[in-house]
Parts: sequence; C-alpha cells; structure tokens
Amino acid sequence: MMTLTEHILKLTDHRDRNWLELTLSKALLDLLPVQRIVIARVMRREGDSRWLEVARLDAMGGGRLIDPIHVDFSTLPPLAEASDRLKCLQSRDLLEIAWAGDAGPRITLLPLFSDLRPDDEGVIEVHSDAALDEEALLTMVQLRRAYRNMYTLLEYSNRDALTGLFNRKSLEDAFYSAVLEELDGIRVAPEAAAPAGLGQERRHRIPVNYWLGSISLDGFSLISDQQGPEVAQQVLPLLARLMNNTFRTCDRLYHFDGAHFGVLIHCSDEALVLAAFERFRINVEKFFFPKLGYLSVSCGLSPVGVDDSPTSALEKTQLALDFAQRSGGNWVCSHLDWVRRGFFGDNPENIDLF
Repeated sequence: MMTLTEHILKLTDHRDRNWLELTLSKALLDLLPVQRIVIARVMRREGDSRWLEVARLDAMGGGRLIDPIHVDFSTLPPLAEASDRLKCLQSRDLLEIAWAGDAGPRITLLPLFSDLRPDDEGVIEVHSDAALDEEALLTMVQLRRAYRNMYTLLEYSNRDALTGLFNRKSLEDAFYSAVLEELDGIRVAPEAAAPAGLGQERRHRIPVNYWLGSISLDGFSLISDQQGPEVAQQVLPLLARLMNNTFRTCDRLYHFDGAHFGVLIHCSDEALVLAAFERFRINVEKFFFPKLGYLSVSCGLSPVGVDDSPTSALEKTQLALDFAQRSGGNWVCSHLDWVRRGFFGDNPENIDLF
C-alpha cells in the first residue's frame, strides 16, 4: 500500500485537471477503511444546478470516472435530491450521517473546494462500515488540501486572468484528451491510421461528437478606437459572464485574445449546438453594457473532424465567423452548413466527422 506522502506526490504528477478526482479517490480508498468513495460536483446551466458524480470507486473493485463534457445535463439529479450533500455544501463543514443507527455504517461528507472558489462546488462522500477515527479524518483533510492546491495551480495556468475563462494554451492541452476519449469504454478501430504527429494511441480510438465555436464581439476595434482601450477591455469580463450563464458547466469556455472567445461542446445534435449559440447571441443582444449600451456578437462553429488539430478546427470556425461578420454581424454561422451549400471549397460527402 502506498503511503500518504506517495499519494500526495501522485496528485502533483498530473497536468490534466480531469484526472485529479480519480487520483484523489484512489488515494482515499487505499488509505482509509472504507467501502466506497464518491466525488460529486455541482453542474450549472442557465440558473439550474445539478449533481454530477465525476468519480465513484468501490473497495471491492469497479467504479467509474466521468468527464463532465460528455454529460447530458438534463439527466442529472437536482441538488435537492441529495439533501445530505447539499447540507454539507451549505455548512462548509464535515458532515457524518449514521443512516442505520449509531453503531452502524456511516456516510462522511467533506466539501471538496474552499470558500475561495465560489464557482466550484462539490463534496467528497465516503462510505464506511463504522465511524472514521481522528486519524482517518485527518488523512481525508490532508488529501483534500493537496487536491485543492494542485487544482488551483492548474486553474491558474489554464485560465485567462481578465475573464476567468480557459486560455488558448489550455485548448492545446485539452483538445486531444477531451475529444479523444480514453480507450476504456469506447469502440476500437484497429484499421484506422493515426494522423502524423499524434502518436500511437490515436489509432485505437473512434471519435465522438464535438463542436468548436468561435465568438467575437461585433465592432470591438471601433469601440476601442472611439471609447478607448480601457472601456473596450471592460466589456470582455461581462461577455465571459454571459457565456458562463448561457452555456453548460460541462462546456469548455475560452478567451483567446482581444474579443475572440471559444466554446468546445460535446453534443451529437447539430440543432442543439446551434440553439445554444443562438441563446448566447440573444442574451448578448438583450444585455445593456455600461457606457456602451446594446452590443452584438457573431459566432462561427464547426464539428471537430477526425484529422483536426486545435489550429485546423479553429480555422474552420474562423471562416464561419468571418462570414457572419461580413454579412452584417449578430449572427450564428455554421461552417458545416455552408460546406453543404458548396462554400469553403469542401465536399461534404468526403468529410469524416466525429
């Protein structure tokens, strides 16, 4: 069995935030006398909050790890359906549930994040045959602290300081791990050849449905020229807030540079993706920006193709975005839709999409 120090070191090995919950769960399961570890996070969409069990591991074997970007938000349970978890969040303190009497099994809950992270909420849920002693509780707290520290470091390096959204570097880092799922649980295609530069692993994966979108504020350069760069910069955090309030928590939201934003969405239904961007366009159109009044955005989106890199995928969204802005702006334009119509020089029948 690994020591506490070894598990803490293992937590610091990761550079992908999505693996932290699995590593934390394995450490708790290894070091504590427990039967099950569950890590549940709060997911949000347009004011609605629900639970997602991002990790669930059993001492006897088995379990699951779920990447939030793959989740159908509508299938998740509301917060009120797990009242003990909600109580733990609200109290910001450890909560012990003796659900079968004082001498019986326990569920021990601990808030996952600190009070300093209002946008991130979740709980560690530990199932055991009896109450955990002080040493076990201290181990939980120490591992949680290591998790929080590493989570904060990764967030700091992957986030844009002005908007709080993911930065361009994080798209490079997350693109293949998000779009290309781990081998476990997906179909295998041994005959598929790996595109140059992607390594051995990619040959064994079949992609899923992802869309990448580019968003730009219409007339941003004109605002900067007329009102000054400081006023123009003040618009960007407000746009980021509208993005957070419109898109799902599991959608990855980016600020690339200037007034250029991005969204990576996992969805198999083109109409739903278009509807999400249309909701955002309308929300911006209705919002009153201080000192500037009403503004608009244009959006260009495209499915992620099997041979796409982050750069090539962004190039397709940029083509659609440029088309939308040249056509007057305040519009959502799909690259795939214009490919079907014969634009952009592609033959839709020969495009291999996720």
